[in-house]
This record gives sequence, structure tokens and C-alpha cells, in this order.
Amino acid sequence: MNVTIYHNPACGTSRNTLAMIRNTGIEPTIIEYVKEPPSREDLIKMIADAGLTVRQALREKDTPYAELGLDDPALTDEQLLQAMLAHPILINRPFVVTPLGTRLSRPSELVLEILPETHKGAFTKEDGEKVLDAEGKRIV
Repeated sequence: MNVTIYHNPACGTSRNTLAMIRNTGIEPTIIEYVKEPPSREDLIKMIADAGLTVRQALREKDTPYAELGLDDPALTDEQLLQAMLAHPILINRPFVVTPLGTRLSRPSELVLEILPETHKGAFTKEDGEKVLDAEGKRIV
């Protein structure tokens, strides 16, 4: 299965998502989007395919969001997209694209919705939260 993750290795949620993908036996294509941002077209498609608005795909924390005045509700989607493309750290993470769908994996276990059920046993997030049991089944 072809899986792509738009990843930031400095982000715990992104690291957990990547580890959950690998727990299925899949080695994804990893795009460090801050160094290699998606094209405008790819970003628009990912946002739409994930069922989000442009504003929902915008990251506020640890970004120039406030400095750029991006909290202004009068800003258009086009203006927000331009800011995200100029400052890729504003793109929320991690986006994951698979043949089963696209998700902004926040929280990281949302990625399970678009992965095959081929998990290789238990999975525990970095913070100690158990996500999958020993049989690779989601703990609810």
C-alpha cells in the first residue's frame, strides 16, 4: 500500500503517527514538509480530501500565526493558503495520504481510519497512552 506522511520529526504527534503506520508493516514515503512543502495544488487537495477547511488545516502553536495576523476572520482561504505556502510550518501536521483516504492525524490515532488492519501487535504512544492491544486491535 502506498502511504505518504507529511511529517515533522520534531513533533510527537507526527512521530506517533509515523510509528503507527510502520506498525502495519508499511514503510511510508516521508515528506518533511517544512523542508519540502507540498505544491499549492497538493495542499488544496489534501485539505479537501481530509474534509477540512483551510483554516482548520492551519497550525497556530509554535508558528508565526499571531505575528502574521492570521486570526483575522476576514482573511480569505486564498490568503491563508499563501501564508501556509510561504511559511510551511503553518501547515498542521501530520497529513497522511493513503488509497483509503486522507487525514490530518491529530490525534495521531486518526491515521488508523485509513490504514489496513495489518498491525503487528501492541502500540503505545510516546506519552504512554495505549492505542492497540497485543493483537493489533484498537483500544477504545
